[in-house]
Amino acid sequence: MRVAGLLLAAGAGRRFGSPKALVPFDGRLFVDSAAELLKAAGCDPVVVVLGAQADEVRAKASLDGVTVVDNPHWDTGMGSSLRTGLHAVGSADAVVVLPVDTPGVTVAALHRLMDLAEPQTLARAVYHGEIGHPVLIGSDHFAGVMASAAGDQGARDYLKANTVRHVECADVADGADVDHPSDLPEIRPRSGGA
Repeated sequence: MRVAGLLLAAGAGRRFGSPKALVPFDGRLFVDSAAELLKAAGCDPVVVVLGAQADEVRAKASLDGVTVVDNPHWDTGMGSSLRTGLHAVGSADAVVVLPVDTPGVTVAALHRLMDLAEPQTLARAVYHGEIGHPVLIGSDHFAGVMASAAGDQGARDYLKANTVRHVECADVADGADVDHPSDLPEIRPRSGGA
């Protein structure tokens, strides 16, 4: 199975105070460490969706070995970035979707989802039973997700309406998202293994 990686990094980070793609953490920008994580997990291709301050992100980030696409409608919410990214992943059998603001996700968590990859599969990470990211979307679902993704809901409505496998990842990752600068000290940085 060929599993693409889709990194959603287009938001303005209004609650945070700046685009989260540009947040420095553990010596790197969020967008660089997240893209490297998807590559380290074996995702092919890795697609990074940019929007807010895209030129600045391109200037400051390395983003080597990934496909960078712009979402001109990024300010309408995550749904448009998800649609933009799914259009760009090509003929992958499945895609792992990762928001840029989840620095505690690890390769081990990605592999748990990727091991389930089939065109008909929907799966998502859960942490102590609470749903989180990443999300695995099989290619049979791409069209349905794109049709339903709107506003800041992303694939939420589509996932609610379909059978989704929940994959516990709390033993190998931290699924918390960073909404405010005060959230950063609590998050364990990404690592290549566990």
